[in-house]
Amino acid sequence: MNSPGFIHLHVHSAFSLLEGALQLEAILSLAKEDMQPALGIADTGNLFGALEFSEKAAKKGIQPLIGCELPVDFAAAEERTNERGFQGWRGKSSVVLMAATETGFRNLSDLVSKSYLEGDDGLAQARLDWMTPQALEGIICLSGGPEGAVDAAFAAGHEINAGKRLDRLRELFGDRFYIELQRHGRPQEATVEPRLIDYAYRHGIPLVATNEPFFKKSDDYEAHDALLAIAGGTVLAQTERRKLSDQHHFKTRAEMMELFSDLPEALENTVEIARRVSYRPRTRGPILPKFAAAVDVGEDEAVAAEAAALREMAEEGLARRLETVGPAPGKSIEEYRERLAMELDIIQSMKFPGYFLIVADFIQWAKSRDIPVGPGRGSGAGSLVAYSTTITDLDPLRYNLLFERFLNPERVSMPDFDIDFCQDRREEVIRYVQDKYGTKQVAQIITFGTLQARAVLRDVGRVLQMPYGQVDRICKLVPANPADPWSIERTMKEEPQFRMMAERDETVGYLVSIARKLEGLYRHASTHAAGIVIGDRPLEELVPLYRDPRSDMPVTQYNLKWVEPAGLVKFDFLGLKTLTTIKYAVEMVKAAGTDLDIDAIPIDDAETYQLYARGDTYGIFQFESAGMRRALMDLKPDRIEDLIAMNALYRPGPMDNIPSFIDRKHGREPVEYPHATLSEVLDETYGIIVYQEQVMQIAQLLSGYSLGEADMLRRAMGKKIKAEMDKQRVRFREGALKNELSENLADTIFDLLAKFANYGFNKSHAAAYAWVSYQTAYLKQHHPHEFYAASMTLDMGNTDKLSDYRREAMKKGIEVVPPCINRSETLFSVKRKCIYYALSAVKGVGRQVAEHIVEARGDVPFKDLADFAGRVDPKVLNKRTLETLINAGAFDAMVERREQAVAVIDTIIGTAQRNASDRSDGIIDMFAADVPEPIVVPPNVPAWPMAERADRERNAIGFHLSAHPLDAYSDVFDRLRVQQWTEFERAVKEGASAGRLAGTVSARQDRRTRKGTPMMIVTLSDQSGSYECIGFSEQIDQFGSLLQTGRSVILQVSGEERAEGVSLRLISAEPLDAVAEKVDRRLTVFAADVKCLSPIRAQLKSGGEGQVSFVVIRDGGAREYEIELPGGFKVSAEVAGGIKALEGVTDVRLH
Repeated sequence: MNSPGFIHLHVHSAFSLLEGALQLEAILSLAKEDMQPALGIADTGNLFGALEFSEKAAKKGIQPLIGCELPVDFAAAEERTNERGFQGWRGKSSVVLMAATETGFRNLSDLVSKSYLEGDDGLAQARLDWMTPQALEGIICLSGGPEGAVDAAFAAGHEINAGKRLDRLRELFGDRFYIELQRHGRPQEATVEPRLIDYAYRHGIPLVATNEPFFKKSDDYEAHDALLAIAGGTVLAQTERRKLSDQHHFKTRAEMMELFSDLPEALENTVEIARRVSYRPRTRGPILPKFAAAVDVGEDEAVAAEAAALREMAEEGLARRLETVGPAPGKSIEEYRERLAMELDIIQSMKFPGYFLIVADFIQWAKSRDIPVGPGRGSGAGSLVAYSTTITDLDPLRYNLLFERFLNPERVSMPDFDIDFCQDRREEVIRYVQDKYGTKQVAQIITFGTLQARAVLRDVGRVLQMPYGQVDRICKLVPANPADPWSIERTMKEEPQFRMMAERDETVGYLVSIARKLEGLYRHASTHAAGIVIGDRPLEELVPLYRDPRSDMPVTQYNLKWVEPAGLVKFDFLGLKTLTTIKYAVEMVKAAGTDLDIDAIPIDDAETYQLYARGDTYGIFQFESAGMRRALMDLKPDRIEDLIAMNALYRPGPMDNIPSFIDRKHGREPVEYPHATLSEVLDETYGIIVYQEQVMQIAQLLSGYSLGEADMLRRAMGKKIKAEMDKQRVRFREGALKNELSENLADTIFDLLAKFANYGFNKSHAAAYAWVSYQTAYLKQHHPHEFYAASMTLDMGNTDKLSDYRREAMKKGIEVVPPCINRSETLFSVKRKCIYYALSAVKGVGRQVAEHIVEARGDVPFKDLADFAGRVDPKVLNKRTLETLINAGAFDAMVERREQAVAVIDTIIGTAQRNASDRSDGIIDMFAADVPEPIVVPPNVPAWPMAERADRERNAIGFHLSAHPLDAYSDVFDRLRVQQWTEFERAVKEGASAGRLAGTVSARQDRRTRKGTPMMIVTLSDQSGSYECIGFSEQIDQFGSLLQTGRSVILQVSGEERAEGVSLRLISAEPLDAVAEKVDRRLTVFAADVKCLSPIRAQLKSGGEGQVSFVVIRDGGAREYEIELPGGFKVSAEVAGGIKALEGVTDVRLH
């Protein structure tokens, strides 16, 4: 066989994060084009892509060589050297390690894992003392190239240490050590090469020629240079940063043979190394810890023991379930027993009893400690074994759920229970699993963040030093849709303005061209939100491990797609916020004296279904979107089956069937079946195929499929593979003909099934989540105070949702009391039929500060500011946080005006610091009976205008709670016939079509219509609530600059009643202050004493057209003296509010 001449050994894939710009598929395609028989990757510090590369390369007929460019800390071993200046030189110390044998791969995996797990900063760094001959068995070593351990030492002038490193590596690896030569046109390479060759020849060490590619072609160099600048946080114009050359592209064999024609042995050694490699990592079957058998027993014996344990647990559990709740209507106990036996037999035959026992164990542990667990998620809710062992809480026979949808005996694949836990206590369950199986046998799963369109445009714009505003405008033209992310390519095709900017502006065009090449590359490693793997041995024996600096758990270096083929079984521990909401609400209901078992509420509660029917589902799990609320109002659900179906239907695709589903339910459209015998399958969905399970049951009923076969049919239909579909069509037709269906009808039904299988929904999942939804709706209907308080607690960081919940609560007559230092708790709470605002929900306060205040308060409310200062710790509560609490109104019960408390903030903090110091010195204990020195609040603090007070409160809380910026303008609104939002909303419902509203802008969204024209959705509020108004191109041009967050305006709007409520469209907008100034011509101030005149004058600004008069009230109102102030003044509601806040002023009137 002819030698290939050259083999790549040092290729960087995209798994060399923010360094490699080559995806694995691209690398293999390049190798295939050049007929390269083998290929080695050596990503920086990791084996992230090892298994994926191995499998994909093998499928293309390319021998995979698995390596890693691993940083090694030589410095610790060199501290005894006297070579001057060497100790200050660190970092450039990598070598390339390549697995030659199975033992070599295991050792390499151990070394890379250890580099992360025992590192300090989440970066791979191996220590030289780990590298013993035993630990390096089966590993080939290359010296590492220009940035490697040896070259960098030579380049830095440290000849002695370079020689020592070479000696040490030769000693460790023997004939498996090669000196690596690279020629990318970089000065360092030419400088160091003669020394490397000299050392190699003197010591008999083989040379090896490598190309270290980071990108595809030489013209990709500029994009890759930008990638390095992004990684380093630098800009392209900087000279002192990492740079490569345009020769770091993926070279062909011919290019390399020409480049190293003077050193043929260095080329031939690349082939020699490939021949020395006899191992590649492969996929393997699932590996689980033995649960009910001794560790040292054989597999068959272990499965038998686990099967017996599972059977006993399931049979006993089913008996308890049937005793407690009984069988489903129309089902016998014998049917349950038969179904259980069937499932258990299948589970044992597929060798999965241990999996069920592991899941049942940690769920039972969680439930025994009152950690809320979801009733089920995904297809697992279709298992009676799961129901019997309390893995799920949904009776599959009651809802006609199929086990084969979860575990198909005719297609061996791992079962997959996704488990929802209360998000507050999910970590406790994970800790239990770690304790039970050992911390070395439990790990999280890695994920990789990518450079997505908007982010990469911003990053490249930064390194190009383009103006931020220009880049921001470009980025905002890329639609932000997490459910359907837009690429730069798609944006160029479908967004005309983006394309025009790229084509007309050379700088923008360059930005886009660079960003397109980098888009999709891996940016960083992170941790999967839910996935946990459990092994039967220390996991580093099965997969390489990584450590996320933010977590104390090890993480697999293979991602979700490849960790299971590596033999590890994934368990999803999901945190579901709704379970925590339910838990909080139930705890508050019980604390109020009502016993409530949320799992035992009646499934047929008419009032709960009425809540759905009137669309009152804001905050209701899975049913709170505006479109869903409209559908519910049309549907008027009155049974759980309606909720299950709507949960499945309200998705792209099946959504088109909602009108028919509704009309059929209410008899406005006849219920029709594809075939008469299908009525038993489609009756509950009025003849419409909604669920994947129905597709399976129809195939079973009409064509004699087993449910396992039917699941295979469903999968084939979903994937739309023509060859498989043709095969299934023949099978379906043959079965249907035996059941006396015509060939045409069989084909028609097959096509119908194919259509619905593509977007039909998993009924098991829909049923489980419909039950969770029903629980939240029951709480909202029967315990609204607790429901809102719990919901607000769980959405504490989302002020928009808090505002919406508060508005909803107000509509139901429930008061949301502003934060109070003496009555509020850390979280939202219910007292005296009111919801008290949480201290921790005030912006910048947080849970730690709130808990400290509540703990310091104890059972004895703070008497005054001095008492408060005497009990809190100034190390926990700083000046800024204290001011925020004051602005939020938390001290309103202690001071007459908030500005007075702000004026003495320094005194409060100083008093707290002195008291804390005294406590630490033991002084407080000696004089415990002393009354704290009072904090005197100055009476003459300048008053905040009403608008400032309201603005401070909005900044502290996120919306207006106790006061609103519009409060000072009531006289103006009366004279201009401005309506409140709720008043106008009622008027529209009674036939009005236009009106005038006032509002303060709280949010604004700029979008595009389906035609691509701009539109804006402006959210405003007045004293009655919050509302939205829509404007299009014309309104954006005229009023867009005015309608910014925080501005108060007068709007002329048109209103239209729709199913989801009243919709507003903007006609015109004016600044409220400008309107008020035109209206207000006279200001009359009423006061008890003429001494108020000076501070009043200080509030007034001359130069306007308004007149101001001062009325002094004497003798209890029996006499009045009016003083007309000379000149014209600027009078407005804001000025009036400021004067009204002054001490001694009894009233202010605008005329």
